[in-house]
Amino acid sequence: MSYIDGFILAVPTANKDAFIAHARMGDSVFIDYGALRVLECWGDDVPHGKLTDFHGAVKAQEDETVVFSWIEWPDKATRDAGMKKMMEGNDPRMDPEKNPMPFDGKRLIYGGFAPIVELTNK
Repeated sequence: MSYIDGFILAVPTANKDAFIAHARMGDSVFIDYGALRVLECWGDDVPHGKLTDFHGAVKAQEDETVVFSWIEWPDKATRDAGMKKMMEGNDPRMDPEKNPMPFDGKRLIYGGFAPIVELTNK
């Protein structure tokens, strides 16, 4: 079964184009290291909750948009090997000097997830 890395972050709304450029360059690393697909989803209908919500989780400001992203890997072993290569820091596409993050990385939330239910319409 596949393995998923999930991310939630707040991006200054004015930086949408810069975020897309950053993602196109950086996400290609994951594909090259074995990921099946990467999705970057710009918040469109992200309500504020009464107790918790995506905005609060990443301390999004009024001028920021919540982004929900994930990487789908064929399995955890491929993910672990791919992330290890990425963390070694040898790929210039991940160099913050060449591909700076257009958001506050300290407020990015991420984690790895093992799917337990999958439904498809194929």
